[in-house]
Amino acid sequence: MDLYYNPTLSFRGKGTIFAGILVNIMIDQENKQTPIIERSTDYKPPRNWRSWLIGRPLSTADAPHQTIGKRVGLAVFASDALSSTAYATQEILVILAAAGTIAFGYVFPIAIAIVVLLAIVSISYEQTIHAYPDGGGAYIVSRDNLGEFPALIAAAALLTDYILTVAVSIASGVAQLVSAFPDLYNFRVPLAVAFILFIMLVNLRGVKESGATFAVPTYFFIFMVIIMIAYGLWRFFSGSLGAVIDPPEVEFHGDALAVITPFLLLHAFSSGTAALTGIEAISNGITAFKEPRSKNAGITLVWMSVILSTFFLGISFIANTVQAVPSETETVISQIARTIYDGRGIMYLLVISATTVILIMAANTAFADFPRLGALIAKDGFIPRQLAYRGSRLVYSRGIVTLAVIASILMVAFNASVTRLIPLYAIGVFLSFTLSQSGMAHRWWKSGKLKPGEEKKERGSTLHFEKHWILKMSINGFGAVCTAVVMMVFAVTKFRDGAYLVLILIPILVAVFWLIHRHYNNLAKNLSLDNFGIIPPHTIRHRVIMPVSGVHQGTLAALRYARMLSDDVTAVHIVIEPADAEKTRTKWETWGEGVRLVMLDSPYRLFVEPLLEYIADLAEKRQPGEIITVVVPEFVSDNRWTAPLHTNTAEILRGQLKTQHGIVITNVPYHVHEEESDH
Repeated sequence: MDLYYNPTLSFRGKGTIFAGILVNIMIDQENKQTPIIERSTDYKPPRNWRSWLIGRPLSTADAPHQTIGKRVGLAVFASDALSSTAYATQEILVILAAAGTIAFGYVFPIAIAIVVLLAIVSISYEQTIHAYPDGGGAYIVSRDNLGEFPALIAAAALLTDYILTVAVSIASGVAQLVSAFPDLYNFRVPLAVAFILFIMLVNLRGVKESGATFAVPTYFFIFMVIIMIAYGLWRFFSGSLGAVIDPPEVEFHGDALAVITPFLLLHAFSSGTAALTGIEAISNGITAFKEPRSKNAGITLVWMSVILSTFFLGISFIANTVQAVPSETETVISQIARTIYDGRGIMYLLVISATTVILIMAANTAFADFPRLGALIAKDGFIPRQLAYRGSRLVYSRGIVTLAVIASILMVAFNASVTRLIPLYAIGVFLSFTLSQSGMAHRWWKSGKLKPGEEKKERGSTLHFEKHWILKMSINGFGAVCTAVVMMVFAVTKFRDGAYLVLILIPILVAVFWLIHRHYNNLAKNLSLDNFGIIPPHTIRHRVIMPVSGVHQGTLAALRYARMLSDDVTAVHIVIEPADAEKTRTKWETWGEGVRLVMLDSPYRLFVEPLLEYIADLAEKRQPGEIITVVVPEFVSDNRWTAPLHTNTAEILRGQLKTQHGIVITNVPYHVHEEESDH
């Protein structure tokens, strides 16, 4: 066959028509594209009880408007760190009490050492904020610089820390309340759980709204503590500041000591490092800040560190001066306030109120960071993916609820006791500090190996040549050594008090992360289109099975649908009562449209099990490429009161059959309109 083709697409010679068709087909194949249609929707979620409780749903376009500035950021992310000044001094005194009240003189020197450590850690995290503007803190830093395994350790440590932050801060806030109102002592646990649920509810409303809600109480606390410390120092230097009147009975844990030992001082130091908890919060939540995010987050971190250091030193100095003692019945803050203000007057009540509120609000820092960190880990496939999705208010709602539930369980298990919870608290914090700073030190080393102007893209940030990389590496490296030493001291000194639980829990969490990740990886391999080849050929045979409990309009609607799927349809009736079976047989002969009906006898009056056995028998004997579809007539009542009166056979079968290969379950709903009762 001779063909001649010219640009005008005219053909001459034999087979002209066929050749024209062939060329047109070839052109169509070359120009064929998959149709993709983009369309927007005007649908808005209706208002319901959730809208009243947590606010109207926000669109994705509202996300940039939900960011916060430095002042609100201090309220959201610094409340945890600032609140620790309310109990850190007391925890030092609890340990020193083992050697008698003479050991209380060491509380201020220990506080100075802790503030030096605080400065080192703060400088390190300020560098992290600018290096990782998208947040993530210790997890992202460890992942990019140390590897996945250290990153998972950091993740487990941080998640544990955030849970304990909620438990410790709420328990401490309730302790302040009990100090002012001793009659509430037996109601500590219900009060603590109620406060957790309140903080959860506020956070479900969104970061911006929760920040605005908590900004006033945070600055009220700052204002009241500044006044208390300033007035206390003025009375001290003027010689009018006395000792605590009617102090509570001294409480301490462990065996009494005859002398002050280095181990005791290290133990007290490790307890006091609870003041550092929350320092990492801002580095994990950088994305919550307005642009420029890193600058605003860095300034907020500096503010927080200065305020925290001032409060901790001031409270520790005055506690030693007024001879405050550690006690579960009255906190050190309460003893300081009533000594400075000569009783439980209005100023005392304002200090206790501000302290109680800030301690309860400290949980807000964890509620801001736990869901964000959980979302990052979930996106990497190490925890359930559901935690990576934002809710109606543009916050990670599932993470917020998960944190509230676990913290409430802890509160009940430990009877809302701060002293019992503290030993579990700081190991995770300092482990994450150590990994974060080690990762940053390695990052600066990598940046020093680059050429000026060269950059390298990493998963969490872009690496640039850093002129002062040696200095920055030294700062982070020194910080990593300090926090590692503190972590080991804490683990040894607090081991018997309960720290061993965290040392066991973190490896278990890491193992769980790996198991979840392996599941997601296996699933991805099974679903991957890489090396998939061509789409498999169509099914050779399609068999439809339709359970029939009775013959009615719903049954016939399902039958019509089943016959649209295949010509091979089998109806199955489970014979439980012979009389009912005979009625079904008679009606089917009239209305069954010639489709075969299998009457399956069930002598033990079971419905699901005989049907499943029948389907399993068919599945075992089916031909290659054969698909079995189970079409289930489903009665749907539009009346919400009568809906529970009907057995949902479709869902029962779906639950039993969904694990079997090559079987499809299809519900065919039949709606019956009923008038709802007015009563």
